[in-house]
Amino acid sequence: MSVRVLLPRLLSECTGGRTTMDVDLAAPGTVRALLDALAAEHPVFDRRVRDETGELRRHVNVYVDGEEVRRLDGLATPVPPGAEVMVMQSVAGG
Repeated sequence: MSVRVLLPRLLSECTGGRTTMDVDLAAPGTVRALLDALAAEHPVFDRRVRDETGELRRHVNVYVDGEEVRRLDGLATPVPPGAEVMVMQSVAGG
């Protein structure tokens, strides 16, 4: 099954400049499986998104079809075929 991943420019430096990727996952897919697939190809991206324990970093939000995964099942949130997954990194300023 194919899933579309959307990334902000801030994270695209870790994926060869790509802000949109189509990733093939074995069904049934989860957010964790999707991040594992991305990590295999882009290890620096993984270190920016997940901490040493494999959990999402505090400042990273992931949305599956517009729903934040922390409000669902976290990394165990299902990713259906054709889903759009957005990975966002918080930016602080002042």
